[in-house]
Amino acid sequence: MRIVYLHQYFVTPDMPGGTRSYEMARRLVQAGHEVELITADRSTGGGTGWRQTVEDGIRVHWVPVHYSTHMSYPQRMRSFCSFAWLAGVRAAQLRADVVFATSTPLTIALPGVYAARRLNVPMVFEVRDLWPEVPIAVGAIKGRAAIYAAERLERYAYDNARHVVALSPGMRDGVLSKGVPAKRVSLIPNSCDMQRFDVGPAAGSAVRNRLPWLGKRPLVLYAGSVSLVNRVDYLAETAAAIRAINPEIRFLVIGSGNREQQLRRRAQELGVLNHNFFMMGQVSKSEIPAYFAAADIAATTMLPLPETWKNSANKFFDTLASGTPAAINYQGWQADLIRETGVGLVLDTHSVSRAAVQLATVLNDRAWLERAGEAARRVAAERFDRDLLAQQLERVLLQSVAQPLAGAA
Repeated sequence: MRIVYLHQYFVTPDMPGGTRSYEMARRLVQAGHEVELITADRSTGGGTGWRQTVEDGIRVHWVPVHYSTHMSYPQRMRSFCSFAWLAGVRAAQLRADVVFATSTPLTIALPGVYAARRLNVPMVFEVRDLWPEVPIAVGAIKGRAAIYAAERLERYAYDNARHVVALSPGMRDGVLSKGVPAKRVSLIPNSCDMQRFDVGPAAGSAVRNRLPWLGKRPLVLYAGSVSLVNRVDYLAETAAAIRAINPEIRFLVIGSGNREQQLRRRAQELGVLNHNFFMMGQVSKSEIPAYFAAADIAATTMLPLPETWKNSANKFFDTLASGTPAAINYQGWQADLIRETGVGLVLDTHSVSRAAVQLATVLNDRAWLERAGEAARRVAAERFDRDLLAQQLERVLLQSVAQPLAGAA
């Protein structure tokens, strides 16, 4: 099977960010398929010059379209549309049996549909976030015209997809609510790279030894985007509240985003920055497992909006893969999973004082930490192993190719 894989945010393990597309694509290559992946070289801007690399058997086509989480919404839209145009033209020039387009952004549907039609092959569309539901909920998309256009684009993506892959139960339900038949929707959540995160305690000790403010102190880790949706200031506020309970507990934020400077200022206002709350910026994906090995618990935070609770964040699955207890501050399917399996705890959404007590209590309970860590690793292997979920994706693609084109939407 020849697969044209469209993802604007593709990264390799040597780069910061989520590697789902890389991990899925390389497994498809290992299964005997040809993968041509089209993405943006986001560190540059301007021009239409393409370059190609081969990443673990994946033929990657890079086009210089600048993008940053520090961009304003209009700047992001220009980046999305520029990539959509260039990617569509490129994809239509390749040989394929199926086009696989993964969001976000939702504009990835435009080159996906265009290429699929030109090549006379099916498109499979992957939903990583419920756009435009989340941007509307947080106020990133405003006004009747903008909301209408975004909702029409969502409808266009689903109507033109042979099959839709959703990354969480809430996303699947959101797709179904738009009238897409259940037989055309599959749930394939974000997943755990078991081998990549099996680094052993020595890697964690090395991290602790080179951070003089950490040493043997308890560590709460956040490794992910610092954006409005992620509400990382919740952790700075919890760090302030926890000082009265246990001033030795440390918080570390690894990542970048458009709320990074606001978070730094908030931590300074609270008097915790570089005292018990530390910020590191981005590191490559290959470096991340050592930090999880150093952590006693790893946090995933979200705004207190039900729309954001449907997420399938990489950091949560990295937490499970590393065997680190998880802490989240929202409800939804991941909260249900935590309560069911004992892989961590659900923090109080609205009270950082209560969250501080919760964290201080479990960080002082070595037996609880060991049980939760063991449960996390077990759940990762049994439910979210990337190898198993990549096989599910392969089946979806094969079935979509086998189905007559007339059977599409």
